[in-house]
Amino acid sequence: MIRNYFKTAWRNLRRQRAFAAINIVGLAIGLATCLLIGLFVFDEWSYDRFHEKADRIVRVVFKGEVQGGKLNEAHVMPPTARVIAAEYPEVALATRLRNAGKPHFLVGDKHFRDEAMAFVDPNFFSVFTLPLLQGDPATALTKPNTVVISESVAKAYFGDTDPMGQALRVKDGEPVYVMGVMADVPTNSHLQFDLFASMATLPDAQSTSWMESEYYTYLVLREGYDYKLLEAKLPETFEKHISPQFLQAFGMSYTEYRKAGNAIGLYLQPLTDIHLRSDFAYDLGTPSDIRYVYIFGAIAVFMLLIASINFMNLSTAAASKRAKEVGVRKVLGSGRKSLVYQFLIESFLLTLAALVLAVALAYVALPLFNQLAGKTLTLHVLGQWQIWPILLLLGIVVALLAGCYPAFFLSAFNPVSVLKGKLAPANRGLGLRSGLVVFQFLISIGLIFCTTVVYKQLDYIQNKKLGYNKEQVLVLQTWTLGKQEEAFRQQLLQDSRVMSVTNSPYVPAGPTYNNNFFVYPEDSPQQGIKTLRYEVDEHYIPTLGIELKSGRNFSPSFGTDSSAVIINEKAAETLGWTDNALGQRIFPAGAQVDSAGLHVIGVVNDFHFKSLHEPITPLVMVLNENFGNLIVKAQPGNPSALLQTMEKRYNAFNVDMPFSYSFLDDRIDNTYQAENKTGTILGIFAGLTIFVACLGLFGLATFTAYQRTKEIGIRKVLGATVANIIRLLIHDFVKLIGIALVIASPIAWWVMNNWLEDFAYRITIEWWVFAVAGLAAVAIALITVSWQAIHAAVANPGDSLRNE
Repeated sequence: MIRNYFKTAWRNLRRQRAFAAINIVGLAIGLATCLLIGLFVFDEWSYDRFHEKADRIVRVVFKGEVQGGKLNEAHVMPPTARVIAAEYPEVALATRLRNAGKPHFLVGDKHFRDEAMAFVDPNFFSVFTLPLLQGDPATALTKPNTVVISESVAKAYFGDTDPMGQALRVKDGEPVYVMGVMADVPTNSHLQFDLFASMATLPDAQSTSWMESEYYTYLVLREGYDYKLLEAKLPETFEKHISPQFLQAFGMSYTEYRKAGNAIGLYLQPLTDIHLRSDFAYDLGTPSDIRYVYIFGAIAVFMLLIASINFMNLSTAAASKRAKEVGVRKVLGSGRKSLVYQFLIESFLLTLAALVLAVALAYVALPLFNQLAGKTLTLHVLGQWQIWPILLLLGIVVALLAGCYPAFFLSAFNPVSVLKGKLAPANRGLGLRSGLVVFQFLISIGLIFCTTVVYKQLDYIQNKKLGYNKEQVLVLQTWTLGKQEEAFRQQLLQDSRVMSVTNSPYVPAGPTYNNNFFVYPEDSPQQGIKTLRYEVDEHYIPTLGIELKSGRNFSPSFGTDSSAVIINEKAAETLGWTDNALGQRIFPAGAQVDSAGLHVIGVVNDFHFKSLHEPITPLVMVLNENFGNLIVKAQPGNPSALLQTMEKRYNAFNVDMPFSYSFLDDRIDNTYQAENKTGTILGIFAGLTIFVACLGLFGLATFTAYQRTKEIGIRKVLGATVANIIRLLIHDFVKLIGIALVIASPIAWWVMNNWLEDFAYRITIEWWVFAVAGLAAVAIALITVSWQAIHAAVANPGDSLRNE
């Protein structure tokens, strides 16, 4: 019997190739989308969960609300780990990490500078599951100037030579010795380092200062302990240890500081939250956002639902060709159960074919998806036997979800009626099918709306006036030149294509330095505010085209400028100097009581030195000599020739590292990389969703046209034109889309309004965005159903009325 079911199902699918192809393609697109997004979501969710103690590890972070802005930092003070471990028995282990950047290593005559290194405590490998292939994890980093390297670094630096005990010479520093080789850190970890050096190498690792930070601190809690209980105890510990040093540094007690409305302290963050739920400055790597996981996960579910809905609509639309078959089979004794089994098996065969095609589509689309998502996902999971039962179960669920309604609908036909040429009443089941179409276009309109808002916000970001000139500005990495950097700068200034050059590591876009600077106005320590400090030269403001609101720029002709500052409008406003900032004095926290302070010589218009996610905060610029970074303002035109000249002059200094540069506008674009990727992915998935929804709409149009065949024939006999018939058939679909628009608009507005709240500077969602989404959906629907409507309208009415 089962064999007969499969044989009959196969024959029916072969006979209705077009119907089968449309169904398979629709389901395959939905399943492929689910598979790709599932890989993305699984990768995002898996970050740092491979560590054996992952559920017990927390990171200590520093948060605060102070005048001038918020403090939100991922690293804390040097003694934090030691103090917490000593005072709280619920802490089983405490370890620290300090970022060392990418040192310049020498191995023989080879130079290496692409590998990231961090200093860690000796018990680091007892906290994190990073297996050592060589060496003892308990003792590898107990001595100064020792290092554990990754397997990839071992191969790159030493080839086939045993790396154990080998020396890595740090340029202009002491050598470090390899005491262990570890497996490469998995990509789904926020600890993306190639070398871990002994913390004992750093003299300040033993510092007892609570006025400095830079130490990432992790705790392992005892089994089953709620980290919130420990977090509740930290304020008392923090105040006890910081108070003596706070008074000395800020000239006021910690209690007075808190009474002034400030609040700072230590908090705990679960290890598994770091990648998806972090908004900390100085974080390791680039965290993601849990909201995007939810958004893409929802898209995957909706795509699968829409593909399943299409199956229902297309199957019921094909009922006209199967009605007499069902009637004959019922007359010959087939029970409803056997018919349900028949149609479910057909559904299963279609789903199985769609599943195979979906895997093929996912394989082909994965490189593009990786490029868009910034991932290195692979389908290697399909090689694991455990995944196939999951895929098979998914196929069965989809087959049941998509096939149940058509199976029960078709098997319920009255045999007498269908053999007389009559189906069920025209309105039977139409409400459900119409509802399904409304749902499909609700999702489609929502995605069109969301995509439009994302692109409008990105366009706003790219075209908003930032308060400085980002065009034709080059950022050169010149730290390798050392004392020869000034000579290189002078050579650049001699080029007529170069307008100006400034030397400062503070670039108002992309990776830069963000030094917290606490200052207070003269004789008012209690009015202290948090600012950022930019160390610049006299060329910085004109090179970037920052406008002075009042006062003057730094100048070498003024000997007192070494104690002068230029502040932005926000700093002047926060300090209460909106109209009289020039000549005022500010004092850095910790300054001597009898010091002269810093006098304000200029106020610049506010400019966006952070991303548009954050509001402009107070900024203080101080005159200082810098090295390692040149910012070049070039003449308009093609910069290729200028870059070649720069590289040639740079190489003439015989430095070890290659010429490195970036464009300021590219750095700004990279700041919004996540939003750009989201917009592109949303656009693609919106297009796919609409395409699949149109397949279902085509099915419903076919069904409706068939149900109204005789009505159309009669109308044409009575004088209705082709245009009248087309308008008659299209009217219902436009009404359904109108209903979808009414339902989708408030939901989409709420979702995107929440998304926009992440930007301090954002667009306003205007009414026409709803109109665009609705008109786009109507246009797409009209194109989809017009062919079937025209086909029905131009048919010979005699053919439809012949059997009467």
